[in-house]
Amino acid sequence: MIKHLTIYPAKILAGILAGFLSLFVENLLPLFITVTVFELVDFVTGVIKSAVVAKRTKQRFAFESVKAWRTIYKFVFILIGIVLAEMLDQTVANESRLRFANYFTAFCCGVEFWSFLENAAVISDHPLFRWLRRFMKFKLEDEIGMTFEDAKKDEANEETKH
Repeated sequence: MIKHLTIYPAKILAGILAGFLSLFVENLLPLFITVTVFELVDFVTGVIKSAVVAKRTKQRFAFESVKAWRTIYKFVFILIGIVLAEMLDQTVANESRLRFANYFTAFCCGVEFWSFLENAAVISDHPLFRWLRRFMKFKLEDEIGMTFEDAKKDEANEETKH
């Protein structure tokens, strides 16, 4: 019976790493839950938006696993980012807590909230959501001093350099 219980070194290492990280993440559970809810809402509304757009354009809706995997990668990187921000806060700013993990989580949730508003505007085609999307875009462009079109051009230029 024991012969069939093969323990791989990777599993042992993953268990040790998970136990070590649990020391850091005990107080991060509310942040993990919050970001999980925002990611799930964005994912579900994104899928619904894709189906609505396909129906409006009389195309066949297809669930793309590539987009799902991107969401999973993004979610994992956000969770890692929360842990890293907390580690940075505990080690560098231990005298006066700066709450890096909270700010990082708030930023990520803000981006997902923006995406939710865009999805809701497309799904419902309600004037309230369309107005909110335009208002937020105007305010953000005003704050950063550039338009989204300029930012996309800059991003495309950076990608062509690499």
